[in-house]
Amino acid sequence: METNLQKRRETKSLRVKVISLGNAEVGKSCIIKRYCEKRFVPKYLATIGIDYGVTKVQVRDREMKVNIFDMAGHPFFYEVRNEFYKDSQGVILVYDVGLKESFDSLDGWLDEMKQEIGSQTNMENIVFVVCANKVDLAKRRVVDESEGRLWAESRGFFYFETSAQSGEGINEMFQVNFSCTDR
Repeated sequence: METNLQKRRETKSLRVKVISLGNAEVGKSCIIKRYCEKRFVPKYLATIGIDYGVTKVQVRDREMKVNIFDMAGHPFFYEVRNEFYKDSQGVILVYDVGLKESFDSLDGWLDEMKQEIGSQTNMENIVFVVCANKVDLAKRRVVDESEGRLWAESRGFFYFETSAQSGEGINEMFQVNFSCTDR
């Protein structure tokens, strides 16, 4: 016989903390807005420190409340970002397929995160997803899918081609993130 406490635990939604990392202007905020608000904002507005998105999703008959922390990509905001790495269950590493330097900087983002959370052991329990963003702008693409996929998979990360503008790959990417964090 179930107690009231057991019933409340089963109906209470799980909370998941996801952070986005990547250089400024790669589309982190647009990806989050596309997913949480189902819209695209074409005008660039730099994230100042941290922005926040929240949405509820259904995974395996459980409701999950997904808290997405959009971390500013500019180096100036390091002191703000470093407070948000702890207790992350999912990380979205974003680069712009038309900006090679944004792809090349992914290792630096991982290094910053390792420095802040302390050890490799802490990172083993985090789901990492790499978003090759802005694939709708194919004419200006300089990072091939194979290069991005190899980088991600060689580290054990998931890889998705995404477009915040068209919505391509966004829902699929988040679904992988949530289903893997539901432990």
